[in-house]
This record gives sequence, C-alpha cells and structure tokens, in this order.
Amino acid sequence: MPSLSFGYGSDVGRIRDHNEDSYVVDPQLGLWLVADGMGGHQGGEVASAIAGLTVHQGVARGQSLLDAIQDAHQAILSAGEQGDGNKGMGATLVALRGQGLSYEIAWVGDSRAYLWDAAERALHRLSHDHSYVQWLVDKGELSEQEAASHPQAHVVLQALGATERTPLRVSRTSGQWQRGQRILLCSDGLNGELDDARLSLVLGGGDSEQMQADRLIQDALAHGGRDNVSVIVVSAPEDAPAAASLDATLPMMAPSPMSVSARSGRRLGYLGVAVLCVLLIVLVLYLA
Repeated sequence: MPSLSFGYGSDVGRIRDHNEDSYVVDPQLGLWLVADGMGGHQGGEVASAIAGLTVHQGVARGQSLLDAIQDAHQAILSAGEQGDGNKGMGATLVALRGQGLSYEIAWVGDSRAYLWDAAERALHRLSHDHSYVQWLVDKGELSEQEAASHPQAHVVLQALGATERTPLRVSRTSGQWQRGQRILLCSDGLNGELDDARLSLVLGGGDSEQMQADRLIQDALAHGGRDNVSVIVVSAPEDAPAAASLDATLPMMAPSPMSVSARSGRRLGYLGVAVLCVLLIVLVLYLA
C-alpha cells in the first residue's frame, strides 16, 4: 500500500470542561476518522468513542465503511439502553478510507471533509452537512455567510445513536488521489471558528501534515475555541499521479479591446498614407 503522510490532534477548547471528540488514526488499515459526541458529560464522549471503536473494528474485519458506520449507530443505541453513557447520546462522524490510489469518504452529521488541491491552489468541501442551517441554505432561505452565524448552526438533522433503530442516511463520496492533494477531516469546532480562507492558508503552506494539524487547532483556539476541536490532515500517496497541466484546461484568451483598437489604428494609418500618395500623384499630373 502506498504510504500516506498525516498529522492529527484534538483539544478540549477554551470553554468546555471535557472533550467529547474522538478520532481514529490507522495508516496500516488506511482509516482515518473524527467523531464528535453529543449528550454531555458521560454521554458525548462515550458515544464518540463507541463510534470510532466500532467503525475501526468493522473495517478491520473487512466490512465496508458504510456498513461499519451503520453498526456504530446501533452500538450507540444499545449502549444507551443498557446504561453505558446516556440514553439519547449521539455522535457525528466523518471517515476517510484509503485503498491504493483511491479513497472514499463517508459522513453523518456536520463533521466535515475538505480537499486541498495544490495544482489548483483551491480548497473544496467534500462533505455536505446534515444540519438544519444547511437545509435552509439548500432551500435558498439562507446564504452560507448567514448560516455560519445562525443561532441554530449546531442543530444536526441526524447523528449516530440519536435517532430510532432505523438505518442512517450515510453520505459518501470517492475519488482518486493526485499529487499535492491533502484531505482535512475535522469536527465543527474547527470550521465553526475558521473560514475557508484561513483553512486554505494553512493547508496551502509548506509545513508538514502534523504542523498543519497543530496550526489549525491553535488558530481555532485563538479565534475563540468555543467547542472541542479535532483535526486530521492526510496527504496523497507519494506515487500519486500529477494533475493534468492547468495550461491545457485554460480557455484561450480573447484579444483585449485595447489590442483590437491598436491593430485597427495601425490599419487605418496605412490606409491614410496610401490615400495621400494617390492624391499627390493626381495633383502632379494635373499641374503638368
């Protein structure tokens, strides 16, 4: 399996007194995961820990990422019913599974995945939040900017363990690694504090993956640290192919109006000289 470089970390933040986030980092299995717990002390951290452990064990046994996440949902529900943690506890989750030069990402809730593409110098959000404000954005009732500061920005529409014993609607995307790409997985404690411009600035720097993960966490704390924040940064394999040349994809540049005017002016100048010569010849013949 091609080697992937990565960095990770988690912090309780500046407001909370305990960390309800969990993460899984297993490069041998090709699995990276962030889970954000809900349900308060002895609830949220239990739910996120169960989510991470169940998905990790399921993938190790050969389960698909989607099936392992469904099992994690049922495991959290069972734990709450048996008194392990709190009944009604839950967790959001985002997971990356890499297999060779291919990867897949699955998520539930508002934990996010981003792709930094060095060839494009651009950040792309790969996940789509299962949240109330995202639903309003999709309906056209809120802008992305309004959603970020909405009082119900943290209300999720589904999470592992927080619904009935029915299969979750797990979202999924997949892709092929290209050289210079990095994938960021995070709890909403990161993107709730830092906008895309700041994420791009850090991911586009020349630091190692671990330095970038540390920097993102410190920046989130500096901007308020109102929630637990967990971050994983994973780079493309060393043998990933280079992206297609950007020059080949750029449209041909149309001549600027100034250039057209300049060429027209030159054409008019040549015509004027020709007319003047004809008039001089006519005048000489007339005088003769």
